[in-house]
Amino acid sequence: MKHICLYFQVHQPFRLRIYRFFDIGVSHEYYHELNNRTLFQRIARKCYLPMNALLKHLIEKWGPERFSVAFAISGSALEQMQFYGPEVLESFQALHQTGGVEIVGETYAHSLSCLKSRREFERQVKKHIETIERLFSTTPKIFRNTELVYYDEVARWVSELGFEGMLAEGADTLLGWRSPNYLYESAAAPLKLLLRHYRFSDDIAFRFSNREWSEWPLTAEKYAGWLSALPSEQKLVNLFMDYETFGEHQWADTGIFEFFEHWVNLMLSEGRGTFVTPSWILEAYQPVAKLSVPMPLSWADSERDLTAWLGNELQTDAFETLYALEPLVENEEDPSIWRDWLRLQTSDHFYYMCTKFFSDGDVHKYFNPYNSPYEAYVTYMNVLADFRQRLLGKAQERG
Repeated sequence: MKHICLYFQVHQPFRLRIYRFFDIGVSHEYYHELNNRTLFQRIARKCYLPMNALLKHLIEKWGPERFSVAFAISGSALEQMQFYGPEVLESFQALHQTGGVEIVGETYAHSLSCLKSRREFERQVKKHIETIERLFSTTPKIFRNTELVYYDEVARWVSELGFEGMLAEGADTLLGWRSPNYLYESAAAPLKLLLRHYRFSDDIAFRFSNREWSEWPLTAEKYAGWLSALPSEQKLVNLFMDYETFGEHQWADTGIFEFFEHWVNLMLSEGRGTFVTPSWILEAYQPVAKLSVPMPLSWADSERDLTAWLGNELQTDAFETLYALEPLVENEEDPSIWRDWLRLQTSDHFYYMCTKFFSDGDVHKYFNPYNSPYEAYVTYMNVLADFRQRLLGKAQERG
């Protein structure tokens, strides 16, 4: 019997409007309100609400002892639920109340702050914990960094913040001959590591509706067979993916909802597996080895590195310009400054500047509001120029 850990990322950024040079110093309205509202409500209708209803049905049918899942919900996604769809937040809360959902921690702004500022990273993690405690009455024990970015130094930070485990990518460059189907431990800190099985995860997240894929169509029986065929000693399978996979990335007419329900029922009814949470795994398993990761890994693209966000000069310049403002922000008490500081750190802004239009090109175009990486860069830098002016103006007012 396999122990299957299903983890879903729920995140939506506050997308910027086309902000031009002549807006600098004139308008502090950075966000495309209509676009953000429309996109969120579309995704809620196609993904969040129907998939939450399906998960709730499965938890009630099988009981949380046999079917449980885990979520990381970014602060920006939670804010959009409150602004644009309170019923969505209520559905997540109702799902959590079934006892079959674990909420894991992350950076509030879904940021890459761990690459630049430990102080900002810890500030966001603590803000996210406080938000989850307020909205869900639970304290996360497991941490999932933005886009599964993981390396030794951030493992130490996460451990010192009190987390017991962390999710990471089961990249070939990390594991070599090892399998992701075991519990591991960081070599840098007392922190357990759950590693994503990227092939099985991406079979659902990316390849499910691809008619050119040699395994299309992916049926519940076929997928269950692949998991069951794993060596008997490999009992743990970590399947991590974007929640928007269901109904948005893979539309309902592809059969994604029916596939998921049939697969879960098949695994459980035939005794092939149970669905467990990360915290359950930490209690049930012992680490088989310690892993050292000196350079950051992520779950993005075929390289599993940081080049999706920091792979060209546009991205690097924007990233460095942003974090150069941190000392000015820290002196501020204005809530609008802190709101914009968080929203401007969201990793999506740098993702839109990506120029990797090869095998991963379609991925980078998805949900991208810009016509080109350069347009994304110019818009973002114009916003940063105005934001910097606001910070300098307030510093002058303070004397």
